Amino acid sequence: MEDRVRIRSEEVLSDDWAVLKKTVLDYRRRDGQWETQVRQTYDRGDGAVILPYDPQRSTVLLVRQFRYPAYVTGHREPLIEACAGLLDENDPETAIRKEAEEELGYRLKDIERLFSPYMSPGSVTERLWFFVARYSPADRISAGGGAAEEGEDIEVLEMPLDEALAGIADGRIVDAKTIILIQHLKLNPVTA
Repeated sequence: MEDRVRIRSEEVLSDDWAVLKKTVLDYRRRDGQWETQVRQTYDRGDGAVILPYDPQRSTVLLVRQFRYPAYVTGHREPLIEACAGLLDENDPETAIRKEAEEELGYRLKDIERLFSPYMSPGSVTERLWFFVARYSPADRISAGGGAAEEGEDIEVLEMPLDEALAGIADGRIVDAKTIILIQHLKLNPVTA
């Protein structure tokens, strides 16, 4: 692709919680014609997400939290989600272990990396590293709930996997990363 993309200009539109850039580029189409495109990219860094599963009780750990972008577009309830966070300076596994301890209150041992897709590649640069892990009640080290100093107000939810799957069907679970992980777990069961 290097011979098909020529950057003409980049302009930082916002540099606050993340960086929003406007880029003007020339792109050579498959038919050989060059066209000028204007794109905006939103860069907040890469992240990681995990769905802990207890195969003995067939339960998963999720969180419920307020998400303003969902609220402002009409979703008036806090979102039910898989535990997730930004990588910051960490590798994906280290980052998700820290998030699980902070948000869920669980120290997870056996973490399995699944895949790392782009979640919204039309405008967001973020790749999200997906994980699953086995857990049991013995792995709990705190009440969880997130970091209050970061504005987190997180409710920890433990529910049967089948209830989580039903939550997708009835609209209680509308977060894409969570839907992907619940469906993955249902299609690829973790055994005891």
